[in-house]
Amino acid sequence: MFSFFKKKPKDTPAPPPETAPEAAAAQPASAPAEPAAPAAPAGPAAPQKSSWLNLFKRETVPAPAPEPAAEIAPGPVEPPAPAPLTAPAPVPVPAPAPAPAPEPAPAPAPVLAPVPAPEPEEEPEGEIVPAEPPPPEKKQSWMQRLKAGLSKTSTNLTTLFVGAKIDDELYEELESALLVSDAGVEATQFLLDALKKKVKSEKLTEAAQVKAALRTLLIEMLAPLQKPMVLGREQPLVMMIAGVNGAGKTTTIGKLAKHMQAHQQSVLLAAGDTFRAAAREQLTIWGQRNNVTVIAQESGDPAAVAFDAVQSARARNMDVVMVDTAGRLPTQLHLMEELKKIKRVIGKGMANAPHEILLVIDGNTGQNALAQVKAFDDALQLTGLVITKLDGTAKGGVLAAIAKTRPVPVYFIGVGETIEDLQPFNAEEFVDALLS
Repeated sequence: MFSFFKKKPKDTPAPPPETAPEAAAAQPASAPAEPAAPAAPAGPAAPQKSSWLNLFKRETVPAPAPEPAAEIAPGPVEPPAPAPLTAPAPVPVPAPAPAPAPEPAPAPAPVLAPVPAPEPEEEPEGEIVPAEPPPPEKKQSWMQRLKAGLSKTSTNLTTLFVGAKIDDELYEELESALLVSDAGVEATQFLLDALKKKVKSEKLTEAAQVKAALRTLLIEMLAPLQKPMVLGREQPLVMMIAGVNGAGKTTTIGKLAKHMQAHQQSVLLAAGDTFRAAAREQLTIWGQRNNVTVIAQESGDPAAVAFDAVQSARARNMDVVMVDTAGRLPTQLHLMEELKKIKRVIGKGMANAPHEILLVIDGNTGQNALAQVKAFDDALQLTGLVITKLDGTAKGGVLAAIAKTRPVPVYFIGVGETIEDLQPFNAEEFVDALLS
């Protein structure tokens, strides 16, 4: 093929492109038919007759020919020519936009404004200072709740001494106020006689002095009821809890369990109330709250439940066992006999048990509370009392009646539903709540 390409240039004596135009000029001179050649601008037909070399050359020659085509294209392309102007589009110098960057510079200024924030830091310090005496605040809150619970009796007693004269009329009004507060006839008469003697012996002439004398007498009367519960004297310490329906036995047991745990005592509960519906479930809930084990039987004998609880506590080396019993009225003699049976069975499970027999009393029952104390004490020989619900319509004077008639120690008093609302009885605090 290479030789073939060489032969072709030999056939065309003027291979250079310059000779090609000359040949084109010669052709019109030689024959008039050649003028038709100009009509041969149909360039494609000419190449068909031309040699391969001419075709190749014409392809190179058309390279300039595209230039006119390019010139035609540029006509419409000229509009894109502005496109290069678009390149300057970045020319809308957003560079000035950085100029707003200084605006953040003013932002630090507000940051400096909050610098006075240290002042609030000083404020919390001021708050911490008053928070330092939390113990008095807690004690005060307890006293406030106790005063609120005894407000009826307190109002009746304190108003007597406002601008009063020391005469028989004052003593009569005081007598009425004490009787209305459920103090009972015996305790009321004792207080009036002692007060008259004190006023006479000390020659008291002002109502405030008489009120102070009454406070002293009440504290002396209630002081024998103030007795702490001794823990750890037995292993385990077995406590039997009794009371009428609605007095709050089960709730009190749950609160007492929490108090025992606060004194590092392990506690086990026995659901001996097999009569009341959902009594076991209620005690179980308290056990779950305090993380305490509860011994219960669906339809077992209360005495058997108590016996099993004592044996389980001994096997586990528990510190305290509290046995819940069914609520009953003192007039229900057959049920009172069952309480005696429970006590005997507990004694068989452990010598000298139960070590504590507590009666839970509703503080709103008035003189009926005194009747309950007498009946349960005769049947079980009570070792202590828990007075609940002193936050309602309770009058509180019943404690004076109990102190005078059947002085069973009062271990705890309650003024609400929460665990903190059950506190050890303190005679001085109680009297101050009555007379303040």
